[in-house]
Amino acid sequence: MNPEPDRSPGDPRESGGEAPKAEGPRVEATPQTVEALVRKRMSDSLGGRRGMLEAGLPGLAFTVLWLIVKDIQVALIGGAGVAAVALVIRLVQRSTLQYVANAIFGILIGWGVVRLAQSMGGSEQEQALAFFLPGILISLCYTVVMAASCLAGWPFFGFLLGSVTGDALAWHEDKQIVKLCARLTWLFLAPGAFGVAIQGPIWLLGWSGTIDPDLAVLLLGILRTGLGWALRIACYGAMIWLLARNHTPLERHPETA
Repeated sequence: MNPEPDRSPGDPRESGGEAPKAEGPRVEATPQTVEALVRKRMSDSLGGRRGMLEAGLPGLAFTVLWLIVKDIQVALIGGAGVAAVALVIRLVQRSTLQYVANAIFGILIGWGVVRLAQSMGGSEQEQALAFFLPGILISLCYTVVMAASCLAGWPFFGFLLGSVTGDALAWHEDKQIVKLCARLTWLFLAPGAFGVAIQGPIWLLGWSGTIDPDLAVLLLGILRTGLGWALRIACYGAMIWLLARNHTPLERHPETA
């Protein structure tokens, strides 16, 4: 009779159970590299073709309607109407409202500035120009903030990493990650900075009457919707090229002795 094999305490075979099976490597759902994280952030920012259309069409509708009918209220209602249609479609499909909400927020701010210009006695041409002012100022603000973060050695994209890893400052200990984040931040702010550098002077020339205000509105609409998105896609493409090697770890684990 064969001796019964030794069994360690807690052996699952004592209760007739089976030995636990070895588990394979777990796949995390969160991004595991700097590159994967940035690609996800860029995808979230653009929203694909649909997100780009939802963000750009309300402003384009405002520009076209103003140039055709020369009625600021009709132009505002037209822009808001385009955003409202996009919102209804999103609600019916039960999909994300992020990009539509951004467009509606932009229309509301533009409407507020137009009303302010109207209350100050501005002409309808001046009111139409006022619609574009918030976008220029917002781009100027985030360009200054992001550029300052790079010059200070704490690039904006580093804090995106910190928001994912759970340690807001640990990324700054790795010079390679700091360098990568600085390059990404400069590329990310480039479209806004270029837009401010071109749109700002055009807006000022139109507001001062140096050029025809309607021409200024037309140029601002083209730069904001057409060239603006083209530049953004080009810069994001450069960011993807920079991340092509996909090897920078999202977090570093200390080596054990």
